[in-house]
Amino acid sequence: MQEQKKKLSRFTMRTRRYGYRRITAELHNHGFSMNHKTVQQLMKELGQVCRVRIKKYRSYKGEVGKIAP
Repeated sequence: MQEQKKKLSRFTMRTRRYGYRRITAELHNHGFSMNHKTVQQLMKELGQVCRVRIKKYRSYKGEVGKIAP
């Protein structure tokens, strides 16, 4: 369990915007087999959360067309 926490904390410290799905995929890409439920549980224990970036409001929709006569 300690080894899994070390692997997980290595990924979460580097990328704070990764959720459990992306971290699970990265672990699989690097050859570590870990269930997504285990990743969620370990993230909760370690206090790691995915920081969601707030989208900036943009009301501009391009050039306004001509008014019909």
